[in-house]
Amino acid sequence: MQPQSALQRRQQEQWQQWQAHQHWQQQRQQKLAQPPAWRAGVRPGPPAKVRAASLWAVLATALLSALFLGEGLGLNLLIVAVPAALAAYFAAQAAGRRIRPWTLVWGLGGLALLVVPALRDAGWPTFLAVASALALGSLALHGSRTWFGVLVGSLGIWGSVIPGIGWGWKGLRERAGGSRDRWGPVLRTVAVAAVLLVVFGALFVSADAAFAELLGNLVPEVSVSDGPWRILLFGLGLVGALAAARAAAAPHQWDKARIAPGRARGRMEWALPLVVLNLLFAAFIAVQLTVLIGGYEKVFEETRLSYSEYARQGFWQLLWATVLTLVVIAFAKRWAPRGGTRDRTLVRSVLGVLCLLTLVVVASALSRMYLYVDEYGLTRLRISVAAMELWLGLVIVLIMAAGVFGARWLPRAIAGSAGAAVLAFGLMSPDALVAERNVQRFTDHGTIDIEYLRDLSADAVPALNGLPEPQRTCALLGIADSVEDGPWYATSIGERRALDLLAERPIDTRGVDCRNTGPANSGEYGR
Repeated sequence: MQPQSALQRRQQEQWQQWQAHQHWQQQRQQKLAQPPAWRAGVRPGPPAKVRAASLWAVLATALLSALFLGEGLGLNLLIVAVPAALAAYFAAQAAGRRIRPWTLVWGLGGLALLVVPALRDAGWPTFLAVASALALGSLALHGSRTWFGVLVGSLGIWGSVIPGIGWGWKGLRERAGGSRDRWGPVLRTVAVAAVLLVVFGALFVSADAAFAELLGNLVPEVSVSDGPWRILLFGLGLVGALAAARAAAAPHQWDKARIAPGRARGRMEWALPLVVLNLLFAAFIAVQLTVLIGGYEKVFEETRLSYSEYARQGFWQLLWATVLTLVVIAFAKRWAPRGGTRDRTLVRSVLGVLCLLTLVVVASALSRMYLYVDEYGLTRLRISVAAMELWLGLVIVLIMAAGVFGARWLPRAIAGSAGAAVLAFGLMSPDALVAERNVQRFTDHGTIDIEYLRDLSADAVPALNGLPEPQRTCALLGIADSVEDGPWYATSIGERRALDLLAERPIDTRGVDCRNTGPANSGEYGR
């Protein structure tokens, strides 16, 4: 065998390099084609075929969306949500899924949250309620129970929007192609019923004014100029109902996502920082007890802070301390030692003490807020952050219970408590509470911020209606201009009650000078 020339050796090296590059490219394409490890098993299987009941429920949702949405929020959201929930139920039934207790909790909780827009006029509790209803509805469709599953599952319905359209269209074509003989009678029946309703309805409307008024109040008024807007609402209702049904027929299995556990730390490395944090909490609580015993005069002597500065400054810091403590607990649990019984006892003891001390901090923050509200009145911001602090305290109690009874139920319990908190917040009518507290404060001390109260919603009208003149007129001026007499399905009970009160006792601005009712302590409002 003759030795290879330099040219042949170079060609052989280039060939080997090209083969190595091709092998690397193939491996890279295989990795790109495969989903990440955490998504293994998450993707849903093929969905079941669309049932006729699901298609009819989807169509009902779209029609009700076109008729009742677009003129405000009220009972119309619940009217639209019921057939959408039925479409999802029929799709889940076709897929062989069973209703579980937590599915009922999520589904009924989501529908209950949609009662808030029907009762309250305030926009901020309504927004929280609608957003929470969507999250709970998505959890009902996916049935998640792990931390990752509950977090992602609350948003999972958005991933079914595009697949839902294709799934619904495919099911409609299959049904239309396989049962053409049945569609003709159905369409003819619907057409005949519509003609009869229009003809005899027109005759009855022209024959009796009372019936005409009743029908006009019940049936939405639709005009040709509203056509594009109604078509858009029809499409949104159709897509939303299809997404819910598609998610129910083939949900993502978010609980099967493989999340690598944190690396367990040594006992000393893990426990020492938390023990130091517990000692810091204990020292802070000891100072709070000293202040409680010594009174505010002692605080003023030592800090020279005013009453409002002491209460306001402390509350916000303690609120953030509560939030950060929950973050610390989450990371501590992820990196906790997992060697055996002694490690479990250490983790429960250290984290249990931290949770107990945090509950005392929550109580201290709420007491400071109470002092501040007692001095300067209640506002939307103050009632919101106080409610947030209360819920954080409940979360800490649930974490402590999980340390005793096990934590499998904890993610769903925290999500359920969040939904229940939003529902309670909306039902208690925060704007009405703000108005009632400030009216009472005006009665007791003669101080009130009219400019702030003007920005409240119609829910505040019953309380503000009890103010003497000219404070009543000046407080209700802005609210009366914003309240409109809309259709029954887009008018909340709070708006209807405000309209009735203003009709019984109209606002008369003659001889009223609102500049003389200026705010007392206005600098403290909104903080």
